[in-house]
Formats: sequence, structure tokens, C-alpha cells
Amino acid sequence: MSGNFCVTLRTAVTAVVVLATACSHNTARQLDSSQTPGPPPSSITVAAPPSAPLPAPEALTDVLVRLADPAVPGSNKLNLVQGSTPEAAAALDRFTNAARDGGYLPMTFTANNVAWSATDPSCVMATVVVTTANPDRREFTFPMEFVPSQGNWQLSRKTAEMLLALQNSRSSTASSSAPAPPPVPSPSSPASPSPAAGPTLTPSPTP
Repeated sequence: MSGNFCVTLRTAVTAVVVLATACSHNTARQLDSSQTPGPPPSSITVAAPPSAPLPAPEALTDVLVRLADPAVPGSNKLNLVQGSTPEAAAALDRFTNAARDGGYLPMTFTANNVAWSATDPSCVMATVVVTTANPDRREFTFPMEFVPSQGNWQLSRKTAEMLLALQNSRSSTASSSAPAPPPVPSPSSPASPSPAAGPTLTPSPTP
């Protein structure tokens, strides 16, 4: 009987060891699966606006005043437009001359809603109200972008190109709607004198 008891006890101990080993493996697997880090959460990086204060509206309108000044040659306006080259001086002169010839000068500018650009936080957007001397086009509003340059501000190249295109379209419209000059009368040829009437011949009486 003692032999049977020993066999039974040994069998029971073996079963307990096997069961305990299986449980420890399952527990370890559960711990490993529960401790496995998941994928990191996705994040969206939003560019913060510059810490510097926004420019005063007058700092932006001063750029436009100098651009529209016919007394300033185009070669002295290159630092007012982003990326200007010496070849752009002629286009700047044409812009001012067209504004003068169209009766737009003098012009005044008011910058409203000055804010950092949503596409480039270093640039500034403003809604500019332009008041002209032309009674037919007294005022118009245009969104403009300005870029920083050596402590000052410049008109962005994109905005400058849009303004030049707008000026060209208005100039062509004005020239096409202008009345045509009257035709120049052709010099009339002097009237040829009518031949003088000759003496009337009367038949002489027959003798």
C-alpha cells in the first residue's frame, strides 16, 4: 500500500508541476502581449507665428507710396519688390507712367487686417484700400503680401506681378474704350475755273 501511495503522490506532484509550468507560460505570454507598446499616436505639427510683433500699417503703405511716386526712378525702387533685378526697373517705370497717364495719381493707401501669412509665417498679409485721383475708378481694394528684408518690408513678387497685370489690363481697356480721333480732312483740290463764255455769234444778214 505504501508503494501505491508513493506512486499516487508522485503522480500528483508531477501533475501539479506540469500545471504550474503551463500557467506560468500563459501568464508570461499575457504579460508580454499586454506590455508590448502600440504604435505611437500621430501628431500634426503646426508652425507657430513669429514672436516678433506685426508691422505697423504705415510700414507697409510706405512701400506702396514710394512705388507709386513718379519722382523716384525705377532703379531706386528695386529694393521695394521681392527678388527685383535691374531689368525690372523699366517695368516699374511703366507702372508709374501708366498710373500717371491714366489720371490715378496721386494715390493714397490704407492697410487693414494686417496678419501673418497662413502659408509663410514670416510674411504678412494685408487688405489694402487704394484711393486714386481718377473719378471713374476712385477706390479699389486689393489683398497684398509683404516679405521682410533687412529690417524693412518689401512687396512680394507674387503681389507685384498681379498689380502689374491689373494695371496693364486697365490701360488696355482705357485705350480701347477711348473715342477714336476724328478723321483728318483731306485737302480739297482748288476748283478749276469755268471757261469764260465766248461772244455769241449772230448770222450776218444776207445781201
